[in-house]
Amino acid sequence: MEIILIKLSIAHLLGDFFLQPDKWVEEKERLKLRSSKLYIHVAVHIALTLIVLYSLDSWKAALLIGVFHLAIDAAKLWFQKPRTKRLWFFIDQILHFLTIFAVAWICTGMPNISIPVAIQPNVWLLICFALFLTMPAATMIRVVIARWIPDSSLGASGSQKSLQDAGKFIGILERLLIYVFVLTNHFEAVGFLLAAKSIFRFGDLKEAHDIKLTEYVLIGTLLSFGIAIIVALGTTFII
Repeated sequence: MEIILIKLSIAHLLGDFFLQPDKWVEEKERLKLRSSKLYIHVAVHIALTLIVLYSLDSWKAALLIGVFHLAIDAAKLWFQKPRTKRLWFFIDQILHFLTIFAVAWICTGMPNISIPVAIQPNVWLLICFALFLTMPAATMIRVVIARWIPDSSLGASGSQKSLQDAGKFIGILERLLIYVFVLTNHFEAVGFLLAAKSIFRFGDLKEAHDIKLTEYVLIGTLLSFGIAIIVALGTTFII
């Protein structure tokens, strides 16, 4: 069951956070069940399930994932309001992973075409958590700290001085580095990374004289580091 659970989790992370453009999300929220992107999104998850399980015999698992994913996404689109979007994001992800657990339990023992890497659950586990620390973790952090976005960070002058999506990719890189450092038992490198980021980032914030922006960046940084450390420690514990 464990290997199927990990593979289905990887497929979900890829489908929800890597292969779903923001334009699809906007259209789904606007048109709800009339959006073609909703059904394309579900089809992507079905295809990914077939791919990660390496077998056409897994069509039952893929169909179950598709049906439940459609039902959960439809419920989210109908019931979420602007003020409850943050709550529904987490409800949606929890329900998806509960579904994945149920499907993995139902399909335990399903025929699976194996390759050398596929018989090593630890490899799949490392890949799964590494993927989580990229776009999924970035989305989660953005949802959590959205309520504290300071007005000064949205100004035109600030956007001209910063590269597009630079903060997101810096966060992804720092979480992956922390993941590697903890897995290789180099905790001192995590402290060095935090110190290096503080020198470059918080120096600019000090010059800006904006307490709210500084606190906003600090919350995001600590969340990013905290999530990466917890995931890395959890990975080492499981392995």
